[in-house]
Amino acid sequence: MSRITILTESDLRAVVQLDVSAVDCIERAFAALATQAVAMPPILRLDIPQFRGEVDVKTAYVPGFDGFAIKVSPGFFDNPKLGLPSLNGLMILFSAKTGLVEALLLDNGYLTDVRTAAAGAVAARHLSRPDASVAAVFGAGMQAQLQLQALMLVRPLTSARIWARNHAKARKLAADFTSRHGIDVAAVADPREAVRNADIIVTTTPAEKPVLMAEWLEPGQHLTAMGSDAEHKNEIDPAVFAKARYIADRITQTRVLGELHHAIKTGAVAEDRHFDELGAVVAGKAPGRTSAEEITFADLTGTGVQDTAIANLAVSRARDAGSGQTIDNKIDKGDAA
Repeated sequence: MSRITILTESDLRAVVQLDVSAVDCIERAFAALATQAVAMPPILRLDIPQFRGEVDVKTAYVPGFDGFAIKVSPGFFDNPKLGLPSLNGLMILFSAKTGLVEALLLDNGYLTDVRTAAAGAVAARHLSRPDASVAAVFGAGMQAQLQLQALMLVRPLTSARIWARNHAKARKLAADFTSRHGIDVAAVADPREAVRNADIIVTTTPAEKPVLMAEWLEPGQHLTAMGSDAEHKNEIDPAVFAKARYIADRITQTRVLGELHHAIKTGAVAEDRHFDELGAVVAGKAPGRTSAEEITFADLTGTGVQDTAIANLAVSRARDAGSGQTIDNKIDKGDAA
């Protein structure tokens, strides 16, 4: 007999928020990737082009965690026309000792949203200038909002600009964020103007052609690209690699589906060129920002260690709070010896 905890999105929202503890949790996961014998296979990806759908499956075993997560993350980008969200998903937490299912996290993508935003905060914490106060965000969806919230946890933001292809959505997000968080946020129609004099730039779009050009970047800026999580997605001009110091979340991953993938494909970067990973920076095995004038560029495609980390945090907190429901799962051993 095993006991399985079932947690709904509302259960999970009650115990996990985008706060400093979530950022610290994801930061530890990145450090583990650089310092421990983590097992993290390549992303399993399924495309359903007929319905503009894509499904990613991510997982990782991290020594020291009681469980490992398998996350299934569908994105169906015509869903808003049907009155449905584009992103969905769930996580399953297994015992790292026995492989038995310990928890089913029916989060509808909420934990992915949190851990993705937290990763952006980790990159900013280690690669942006400590006094960074002006942010520029490309995109006006949920992740754009969360990235701004995450930046406020690690840097003294006083203002932000939002650029999106849908300017009306950018205006609405700017007004809502200003009202809710008390900093000056403006929607701008020109992406270059959004970048001008910004300290931190975060791109969160599903663009398939660059929306940010190399010549727009200025000394001292930090750029985090979040949107290129599939081979066909490309937010950043490959010429940026000649101006900025590049940091990957997982180099083997960004070579095949991140912004690095496009830079290699266009010949802007040699295929075997060495780059540091964010985990090595967090763990002190590689330098963070090396000067106030340096331009830094983090390419975050999403890693299984983030999912295992946030799932363990969520289940631990839910059990402490007595959240969710528990079912007994009778195990029929059959003829197994």
